[in-house]
Amino acid sequence: MTVYTLCFLALVVGVVTGLGAVVFRGLIGIMHNAFFLGRFSFAYDASQFTPVSPWGMLVILVPVAGGLVVTCLVTHFAPEAKGHGVPEVMDAIYYKGGVIRPVVAVVKSVASAFAIGSGAAVGREGPIIQIGSALGSTLGQLVRMTAGQRITLVAAGAGAGIAATFNTPIGGVLFATELMMPEISVNTFLPVAISTGTATFIGRLFFGAAPAFFVPAQLGAIPNEPGSAFTLLLYAVLGAITGAAAALLVRALHWAEDVFDYIPGRYTRHALGMFLVGLAMYLLQRYAGHYFIEGVGYATIQATLYGQLQAGLFLLLLAACKLLATSLSLGSGSSGGVFSPSLFIGATLGASLASAVATALPGAPVSGPAFAMVGMGAMVGGGTGAAMTAVAMVFEMTRDYDIVLPMIIAVAFSLGVRRVLSPESIYTLKLVRRGHPIPSALHANMFLVQRASDVMETDVLVLDARAQFRTTLSQTAEPAFRHIVVTADDEIYGVLRINTGLRRAVSHGEIHVTLGALAQRNFIVVQETDAVFGVINRLWTRNAIMAVVVEPYDGDDAVRVLGVIAKEHIAEAVASTIRIFPGHTGVKETVGPHMTEARKRRMEEQDDEAAT
Repeated sequence: MTVYTLCFLALVVGVVTGLGAVVFRGLIGIMHNAFFLGRFSFAYDASQFTPVSPWGMLVILVPVAGGLVVTCLVTHFAPEAKGHGVPEVMDAIYYKGGVIRPVVAVVKSVASAFAIGSGAAVGREGPIIQIGSALGSTLGQLVRMTAGQRITLVAAGAGAGIAATFNTPIGGVLFATELMMPEISVNTFLPVAISTGTATFIGRLFFGAAPAFFVPAQLGAIPNEPGSAFTLLLYAVLGAITGAAAALLVRALHWAEDVFDYIPGRYTRHALGMFLVGLAMYLLQRYAGHYFIEGVGYATIQATLYGQLQAGLFLLLLAACKLLATSLSLGSGSSGGVFSPSLFIGATLGASLASAVATALPGAPVSGPAFAMVGMGAMVGGGTGAAMTAVAMVFEMTRDYDIVLPMIIAVAFSLGVRRVLSPESIYTLKLVRRGHPIPSALHANMFLVQRASDVMETDVLVLDARAQFRTTLSQTAEPAFRHIVVTADDEIYGVLRINTGLRRAVSHGEIHVTLGALAQRNFIVVQETDAVFGVINRLWTRNAIMAVVVEPYDGDDAVRVLGVIAKEHIAEAVASTIRIFPGHTGVKETVGPHMTEARKRRMEEQDDEAAT
């Protein structure tokens, strides 16, 4: 399949994902109005606080009712739809060749709509990411293509989903390239960009071109004077605080999941978790005036950005309640994202810090809305590990360029602190606990630009095919292995690797066996100036075990062998080039805790569901 065909398919993915985001929001609106207000309507503005429900105290049971529906859908139709979705997409990319079952898109849409609409403290971006990825994977399975091309469509669907949700095309592209794509090139970037741009356009047709959040003018402006260094230092402190909060959220999600694993029965544990969420939601409304933590929480974020919520201790309480509610929701089995809860927690922490500084140092150059916005980006960047995505998305969501500098500083500190406290991100820890680690960074394949002469092994014997193997053994040291190029009539006949096993095998057989009889014929001949990527491609296509490196020669001259390249030499070349990158490794170690008996039982349940 050509890149042009792949780009066209990515365009289709973008259109369908954009329309899917529209339908998904409509479903959330219907569920929210039905569960909380008892009416049938699509109209729902998540940036406005939900009116007091006519159910009174019984509103506590609203999340429970929605949770039971979610459990039914996930249990009987698509276990992959449970949770926040992104780890499942990453798992499909790195371990399943980009294959996601088509039913996941439908089940994830309906289950997440019930969860968010009934008040579960989760986000809507995780579901639409998984929905877009499932659509891309489905198209990649219907049309004949390679696994790499299918993975590109999966990443394109993920980027399109997040772009359509937040009206952030740059952030969508960066999200796909930073977290989803194993390899970045023109052939992979173009489809992602096309899909993301298309989905953004579709979203704007229905939702308008306004940013996701409205903020005051000159939100993050910092004067160009020496005193501004103090403000930037405070932003660094905010980054460290949000980094610690991100690490706590990462751990809390999995602690909650482990605790709920001890409760028998999927319906029972989810009902209990959502009852606690409903109780916290009701108490906030009863004593603070609004439900605050229900659903995506955009109303609280918007109020914080406009300075309508300024009490530092109350903002800390909201951050703690949202963290707890999100952990209870996802830990007990809900379906939804963690991006929006991260924005909520970051905004309230940022505004709380600004309030504390203003109280301790009256007249200090701090702005509650600016610190809230920077806290949002720092929390997202620290928790997800997608630093560039966080900076770009928050900029796109505010359209305020002045916020970029403090955002970069805060995100850097947040990511650094979170990695110290929790090496895994909110996405990768789930995969590591599953035994599916993924690369922690994208490395350029610098070994591929080396020449064959840079990689080859030069300690090679060139011997005639008629030479006896016993005679050859006397020329090689016992502990080591040697590579031999076998020639016949001045032409390369075959290759042979002498190791301990071959020595022992032949010593018990025919003692007069020749090298020609032992030589393997599946080899290729390359020149010393050939690039390594070409050598690897030829080894793979010819199913050869070794490449013989020769000098450029005329057909009338004898071949002069310079060395050989076997698989271990390519591995050494890869390792030597990876060492130049920070960290000296590209794959995270599996360091998750030992699996509890409850978790084993729950995984067995999931296996049974998948088999069904």
